[in-house]
Amino acid sequence: MKLYDALFDRVLTRTDAEQAHHAAFRAIRAARPVTGRALRTGRRPVHAMGLTFPHPLGLAAGFDKNAVGIDALAALGFGHVEIGTVTGLPQPGNPTPRLFRLPADHAIVNRMGFNNDGAVAVAARLAARQAARLARGLHEPSRRGPIVGVNIGKSKVVPDGDQAAVQADYEKSAGLLAPYADYLVVNVSSPNTPGLRSLQAVDRLGPLLEAVRRRADAVTQARVPLLVKIAPDLDDADVLAVAELATGLGLDGLIATNTTISRAGLVSEPAVVEGIGAGGLSGRPLADRSMEVLRLLRKAVGDDLTLVSVGGISTVDEARARLEAGAALVQAYTGFVYGGPLWPRRIARGLAGGFAG
Repeated sequence: MKLYDALFDRVLTRTDAEQAHHAAFRAIRAARPVTGRALRTGRRPVHAMGLTFPHPLGLAAGFDKNAVGIDALAALGFGHVEIGTVTGLPQPGNPTPRLFRLPADHAIVNRMGFNNDGAVAVAARLAARQAARLARGLHEPSRRGPIVGVNIGKSKVVPDGDQAAVQADYEKSAGLLAPYADYLVVNVSSPNTPGLRSLQAVDRLGPLLEAVRRRADAVTQARVPLLVKIAPDLDDADVLAVAELATGLGLDGLIATNTTISRAGLVSEPAVVEGIGAGGLSGRPLADRSMEVLRLLRKAVGDDLTLVSVGGISTVDEARARLEAGAALVQAYTGFVYGGPLWPRRIARGLAGGFAG
């Protein structure tokens, strides 16, 4: 048994999952001077959305909600780090406990509820990081560091039925955060904010994306790529409708997929699953549907949009399969949690041709 596997099985699984996350993230940030020096990640540059990614593997939104560890996470081997989800207003999220592991399924259930410091605080943190990097001469392309994505969502107190208020909330976040984003993601697919997924309906999504695009353009000199993240629980017809909308609006890409509300096919004890309750499921059980949605989207949009595949990626072979199915980039969250701190480097090297695993 590998050291991290033993730690996960004997310690982390017996610790509250959210507290374990915070402890692990603190350790990652503290170890950055060492991990940064040791980094020798395989190179497989990806040119997408007018950006050059060091390699295809990135960290999905949800791990670093508040932009406190971007460079420490990159030092582990991620080529891009997507922060957030950030909302216009700071919010504590849902009551605890709200993060759960299903080790038998290599899965996680969360109902975090977009807990974050809010767009004002996160923008200030990103501005300070940018200023520090400029002062150290790290703005040069060869020393640029990871691509940074910013994922924005709806504040819970904003009524989901009030389209004008919803758009104003997203516009606030876009206005504050777009200046520091290499790309911007509109999240309308988390199952943990009541009513949020209703925004995936094309008649509501179209005006929302247009509003975000206008606001981002108004606060930036260079055009920031805009993507939307969709749920795996959309039926195929709705997936295709979103694809058509994204192409028609000239979006830069789609991220597929977010977590699922389905519990089909789990091998964990039913009583355990029932005891956890509601929330979005991520990890291995999501892999098949995530791949299905990716293939649907690639067939629908051709080469017009960048597709980012996330959901159930644990190995080099699984990541490579997503790239072969049409994704330009892949992201992970649960695979990283179960794989440990050496996992990103292993996957990146494997995708660069080092080995499979």
